[in-house]
Order: sequence, then structure tokens, then C-alpha cells
Amino acid sequence: MTVPQHRPWRGVLVATALPLTDELAVDHARFADHCTWLVENGCDGVVPNGSLGEYQVLTPEERAKVVETAVSALGGERVMPGVSAYGAAEARRWAEQARDAGCASVMLLPPNAYRADERSVLAHFEEVAKAGLPVVAYNNPIDTKVDLVPELLAKLHREGFVQAVKEFSGDPRRAYRLAELAPELDLLIGADDVLLELAVAGAKGWVAGYPNALPRASVQLYRAAVAGDLDTALPLYRQLHQLLRWDSQVEFVQAIKLSMDIVGRHGGPVRPPRVPLLPEQEAAVRAATEKAVAAGLA
Repeated sequence: MTVPQHRPWRGVLVATALPLTDELAVDHARFADHCTWLVENGCDGVVPNGSLGEYQVLTPEERAKVVETAVSALGGERVMPGVSAYGAAEARRWAEQARDAGCASVMLLPPNAYRADERSVLAHFEEVAKAGLPVVAYNNPIDTKVDLVPELLAKLHREGFVQAVKEFSGDPRRAYRLAELAPELDLLIGADDVLLELAVAGAKGWVAGYPNALPRASVQLYRAAVAGDLDTALPLYRQLHQLLRWDSQVEFVQAIKLSMDIVGRHGGPVRPPRVPLLPEQEAAVRAATEKAVAAGLA
């Protein structure tokens, strides 16, 4: 695959939370407005149909329309949908749907219906790459039980199956090994609470959670961190980290949606099997978000 000279996955791409009505229907008008608001506040694009977008509990019709809504709001260059599915054939169909909607790239988990071996992982990414769009791998060994270690990512890149990786292992040491093995493979920050560590290590982008609620402060943090401006980045990181670490918790969707509600954006409810935060969790998120607002970070 020929990699585009412009790599649309670079910069701050927000893994978008999905606004739902009180009846748990997708609110596409609010979603379009949210995508536009994120870009107006400095973000470079959006990643719909990721875990934060609750893609696992969407109908096929809803999932397709989410992509179309984002593209209509922002243009396809700024939209990198998640196309993950249990089977490679289904994931390829979602990649083709993204391509036909006008998207410039897609994000893909490894097969995760079982603990896939290396051959299965290679076959999975090879099949989805046939859709013709650049693929950003998503390494989340915590949830998928399949670890895209640097050696495997380098092999996927050499074969032309992936062009970047959203790294969610939480281990910043991998950045340096990956740069040695596959220097042309773009490293994207995948967990908000290791942003500074991976930015300093050479990340080219951030697939981000908390910009859903705090885009301007988050973008300022990212830009300063990748520029090596630690005088700006480190104080901001310390201020925001109490919230950023929720991105790595089981309740990350509920936490980020609550923060959105607090800052005046519509986060709203979540679909089952997710349930509302426990009272003590809600209190912690609320206190940290209100502290960020009081500090002028919203």
C-alpha cells in the first residue's frame, strides 16, 4: 500500500463519545455538532465507532450512520472510524464502508474473540488492508488479550498492513523499541494518562478521550508536549492527570460523558451493559472536572 504523503492520523484525533437521548437512541444532530465543536476548539479530527463511542452496542445501521454523520460534519480527511469486529470479513466490510463514505484512514483492533496468535493477527490485518485505506492498528492488550508487541507491529508494517499504531499498553518503553524496529511506523498516544511520556518519546498523534470535555486545554497540552515545551506541558499535565487517568479505567465512557455534562456539553447516558457510575466514582469525576473548570481549563 502507498502511504499518503499527508498522514491524516497525526495530531489530536478525538475518540468521540456518542450522544444518546434519554431513550438511548443515537442523537445524530448532537453528534454532528460535537464533531464540529471539537475541531473548532483545536482538535484535528475524530475517531468515531471506537470503544468510547460504544460501537459494540450499535446496530449496523447506527454504526454506518455515525460515520456518515461525522464525514458530513467535517469531511472525510478528518474522520478515522474504528472498524473493529470479531471477524476479518466483517471488519473489512466496515473499512469499505468508511472508504465509500469518504474517510482517509481507519483504526483496527486485532482479532479478539479469542487469544489470537501471530499468524491470525497477520491474516486479520491483511484482509482489512484489502479495503484500500491506510490502517492504524490499535493495541489494547488489557481488553483484547492480544498484545501487538513492537516486533509484531514491525512485521505488520513491513507487510504494508498498518501505517501507525494507537498504543494503549501503558508502557512508554515500547516507543523506543518500536522506533528502532519500524522507524516509519507512526506511534499514536492511546491512553490519556501516558500522554507526556509518549509525546516525549516521539509520538506523532494522540487518539484522545478527554478532549471530548476539555478540548482546548488538551490540545495545548499535546502541542506543548510534542514540541518539548515542558515548562508549559508539565504543569498542565499535573493539573489534568486526575481526569486523564479515567481514560484507562473500566468506567472511562461514563466518566468522560459525565465531564462533558459538567462543562456544558451533552454527554448523556450510556447503553447497557454499561451502568451509571457508583456514587463515589461520580463524586470523584465531578470534583476533578469542577477543579479543572475553576482553573480555566474548560
